[in-house]
Amino acid sequence: MNDLFPLGKLPPEFLSQILKQAPCDDPRVILGPGIGLDCAVVEVGETCLVFKSDPITFASDEIGWYAVQVNANDIVTTGATPRWFLVTSLFPAARTTAGDVERIAGQLFEACRSLGISVIGGHTEITHGIDRPIIAGTMIGEVPRDALITPKGASPGDRILLTKGVPIEGTAILAREFPDKLARFCTPDEIQAAGDYLYDPGISVVKDARIAVQAGKITAMHDPTESGLAGALWELAEACGHTLVIDSQAIPISSISRKICVAFEINPLETIASGALLLTCPSQDALLVCQTLQAEGIHCVEIGTVEVGPPQVWQQIAGKRTLLHYPQRDEIARVFER
Repeated sequence: MNDLFPLGKLPPEFLSQILKQAPCDDPRVILGPGIGLDCAVVEVGETCLVFKSDPITFASDEIGWYAVQVNANDIVTTGATPRWFLVTSLFPAARTTAGDVERIAGQLFEACRSLGISVIGGHTEITHGIDRPIIAGTMIGEVPRDALITPKGASPGDRILLTKGVPIEGTAILAREFPDKLARFCTPDEIQAAGDYLYDPGISVVKDARIAVQAGKITAMHDPTESGLAGALWELAEACGHTLVIDSQAIPISSISRKICVAFEINPLETIASGALLLTCPSQDALLVCQTLQAEGIHCVEIGTVEVGPPQVWQQIAGKRTLLHYPQRDEIARVFER
């Protein structure tokens, strides 16, 4: 009980035990805390309000822009439109200037303007005990009750789709935070391109989600953040209560991302992966959804199926199934520890 936790998310089993103790008795709460349930949903008449709270802890460059994108990403996985944003900004004592505050506030405000989101409040202070700015945001969205999508909706027979590839966010963070380390493995142009993954292909999935829900019936969506795609698949399996079977060889991983993961000796499937959208849909809708996303310039592939069975994730390689490793924390956390 007294062992120290490592850097990163809490172990899933421990977190699940903690969340089960949370009071959540209001009958208007449609979706409360739970593994794989990234958003809270509260019913208000014929409309649902969707809430998401997320900090930025690994990245330091463009931190304000990051904060808006990652919160908006989770909101749109419910089919909701991001509307309002509250942000808590903590700055380190004895090393923060007015320019630092203005720079990050500018990033936040510009990102919100680009998505049509209103900043409605929050808190800003200089505090002790931290060595760099920490941003924690709360995003609120809204969606008609009959258009709500949750991770619980994935059903046996559904196809599992993935947009863009992985790990987009991990690639950008490592290139921006540790360019000197990468200089031994990548060319300057590759390091620049990897850092630009923040914008191209980009860590936002707002456009991906909007196109997908218009193209066909979407039963579930999930945003692979900490613990990467592997963690997201396990969270989705636990949320929907079914077995997922994945073709690992179908998962898109760019050559630059592979090279960076090799340089840091990390698993690309277990590395923070904002920018990819994981979604499920009935088999008859899968091709149309993929084609529609492709037509809009967003790469999308089918990577697996939902099957009857316990909440587990299996990978199929050369006709043989093996249990996919359930990451206890993100690979990038080990890089920061080193």
